[in-house]
Amino acid sequence: MHEKHTNTKLPWAAGSLPLMLAPMQGLTNRALRSLFIERVRPDVVFTEFVRVKASAKKNITENDRQEVVSTEGGVPLVVQLIGTDTEALLAAANTVQELGAEHLNINLGCPYGRMTSQTAGGALLREPQALARMLARLREEIRGSFSVKVRSGFDDPDQIFSLLQIFADSGIDFLVVHPRTVKQLYSGAADHGVTAEVVRQTFLPVIANGDIFSAATGKRVLAETGAAGLMLGRGAIADPLLFERLRDRYPGESAPAAKDAELREYLQALLARYQTLFCGEHQILCKMKEVLCHVHAPEVTDLARQLKRSKSLARFGELLTSS
Repeated sequence: MHEKHTNTKLPWAAGSLPLMLAPMQGLTNRALRSLFIERVRPDVVFTEFVRVKASAKKNITENDRQEVVSTEGGVPLVVQLIGTDTEALLAAANTVQELGAEHLNINLGCPYGRMTSQTAGGALLREPQALARMLARLREEIRGSFSVKVRSGFDDPDQIFSLLQIFADSGIDFLVVHPRTVKQLYSGAADHGVTAEVVRQTFLPVIANGDIFSAATGKRVLAETGAAGLMLGRGAIADPLLFERLRDRYPGESAPAAKDAELREYLQALLARYQTLFCGEHQILCKMKEVLCHVHAPEVTDLARQLKRSKSLARFGELLTSS
């Protein structure tokens, strides 16, 4: 067991219980983060993962450069990097810090596509020695907080326990744990018994992530794991008010009519922002429908289905304003 230390670099206030907006590819862009900050003010927000290319001269894209500096309202922004090459990650870490990023995170959990066929994202868990070297090198270059978002293992849910010493030795500041394996994708249930055991075995602050779709579930996960905070992903995309429900500033469950009104108001506000950020009707509609893919409350299923079938922004807007 390691001795606990006080860390002044953490992106949340000492003694507080942070509720974080998860990094979600295609979703947690600067427009959506802006809306969440304005309406429910997460304690910490994350960028979508910034893909770091080893070969390009400019190893992160122009759009990502804009994303990593779009902090608002004093809410700490964590920039998440994903890549295959340590030198490229080091260069990207320095680039985003020069642009103003104060908090960096490495993705060790992405289960999709090239991020698992190459040694990046969740696939890094298959090479723990290389991972240890990468994290130690990055720690030397990162001036603010440094964290990892990790699955419980690549294909073994107990693998994380063999990684805790690596995380401690590398000098990272906190862990975000999603207790599924990379191979599971999003199947089965997130096993927060694993989260609880991670909390017991490390002095690092542990943020619990995975299958937190209601205030009741979030509170139970906190109580059962002893986690330092929660990261909300799919549950928050479906219902941004989940942050306020967890803070007991809003009903834990809304009445059916209220759920309908809440969804319409949320989507109208997001649509206004997306029309400014994205180009062309097709892209805006696709982005809105990506959000709707996470909306499953039975009270709004019919509305969500109609919205996903919309062929034009005009029709989408009509459905949002019709009762």
